[in-house]
Amino acid sequence: MDTHASPLAAIVATARTFLFVPGHRPDRFDKAAAGTADVVIVDLEDSVAPDLKRQARDHAAAWLGQGRRHRAMVRINGVGTPWYEDDLAVVAGLTDVVMVPKAQAPEDLVALSRRLPGNSGIVPLIETAGGILRAPDVCAVASVIRPAFGSVDLATQLGVDHRSYDALHHARSALVLAAAAAGCAAPVDGVTTSVEDEALLSADVEHAAALGYTGKLCIHPRQVDVADRGFTPSEREVSWAHGVIAAAAGGSVAVHEGQMIDRPVVLRARAVLARACGSRPAHQTDTGPA
Repeated sequence: MDTHASPLAAIVATARTFLFVPGHRPDRFDKAAAGTADVVIVDLEDSVAPDLKRQARDHAAAWLGQGRRHRAMVRINGVGTPWYEDDLAVVAGLTDVVMVPKAQAPEDLVALSRRLPGNSGIVPLIETAGGILRAPDVCAVASVIRPAFGSVDLATQLGVDHRSYDALHHARSALVLAAAAAGCAAPVDGVTTSVEDEALLSADVEHAAALGYTGKLCIHPRQVDVADRGFTPSEREVSWAHGVIAAAAGGSVAVHEGQMIDRPVVLRARAVLARACGSRPAHQTDTGPA
């Protein structure tokens, strides 16, 4: 991510929870922004029917144009759709971060970044086979903050169950590798389509976290706190990390809990403490004046 990125881009880079809000439901915008999600995603794409696209775009522009950023990014319609150009014309400059669906061509993201303000960022939603195969190049685009994983659309294309960890294991891991290789923030995992099964949501978050994901796309406010807890380092992890840092303080190779402590282990411990101690956004209603 660009060192001159906007405050919202910095928030997106460390956020644990992202809550989708349909663009044609402006009655939900303020409520979502006042909730506990780190970032609100005003959606102009999948949750909005074709005959409501213009209305959703207008609602998003009106809300974002009030002079506050609201911790909100916008998912525009994809490149090549009938709505892409109009979406881009409206949201450019009203939000500092744009989510791009079906992202698979780095040249499209480069072209998009040239039409956004200089400190803007992009979150590519990787949800096609082509996107997974080209993920290293997509993540390497300078304006990309971090990728997100579109599990449901990808599973549909592959003809597999989006709830299957085994079926999507390779794709999920490939995205983690691509982000790490490009120096992006770690990926955001896809949605859990059941809004009432808290045990399933917790299991999904645990699985994603084990693979290297550090955030979750949410489709209902009740999912937010569960996802946040799942990506928060546990007391045991924090205790381990403090122990590693203390053991390594002498500057030579040490042992902690029977494990040799070298530089990679220290770096992992520091990352755990960074995630636990606030290197992420505080919950607030906006990020300041536009």
